[in-house]
Amino acid sequence: MPVHDPNAQRLHVSADLAQGSRLACTPEQINYLCNVLRLGEGASVLVFNGRDGEWQALLTGISKRGASLTIETQTRLQTKGPDIDYVFAPLKRSRLDYMVQKAAEMGVARLRPVLTQHTIAERVNLDRMRANAIEAAEQCGILHVPDVHEPEKFERMIDAWPPTRQLIFCDEEAPVSNAIAALRAVHQGPLAVIVGPEGGFSGKERALLRSKAYTVPLSLGPRILRADTAAIAALTLVNAVLGDWS
Repeated sequence: MPVHDPNAQRLHVSADLAQGSRLACTPEQINYLCNVLRLGEGASVLVFNGRDGEWQALLTGISKRGASLTIETQTRLQTKGPDIDYVFAPLKRSRLDYMVQKAAEMGVARLRPVLTQHTIAERVNLDRMRANAIEAAEQCGILHVPDVHEPEKFERMIDAWPPTRQLIFCDEEAPVSNAIAALRAVHQGPLAVIVGPEGGFSGKERALLRSKAYTVPLSLGPRILRADTAAIAALTLVNAVLGDWS
């Protein structure tokens, strides 16, 4: 199978994909393909749904009533990214958009907003998060779109946490200052990365995280990073040592 073509037009769809199938475009897809991208009858589009790989499709039947995508040949088989959850305190709108897009580009499997004591933005627009994750996947050639979970209270999440999923805790007071060394001590398996709000975790929340055997404190260096920057730094380190970059 060829690698992703960065110049190709890609579209995420929800329907199952198979050779010869025909998908009716939604009004939003018609607007994007015909008005934004200005594609015409017979134009080639790459489509994916996160389950069936990537397929070449032809845009057909364009009219005032609609348009269709005819599935032709598979261009890439479905692949799985690293089994990494990204757990985060929601940020204000524009910075949350940015963080979700970058986390999706990093290949996380799930996006899990958590409400902490110092969380500022308690209202989370899940549809907007999903749209940002899909847009990032379309633009970056990713075959998987992360699942978006409902927000959880911090204590409730920790109470229900599966001990087999190690939790990488971005902690400026981590006992091991060398992030690479700390991650190399972690065994392979399902992981999660947790980043706190702009005001940081409360003392009680930090103590609770540190009390769990599955928690791995991770230093992100000598500088205090903003939450969206910390997300990129932490996920880069985890992918490089334990994910699909190594």
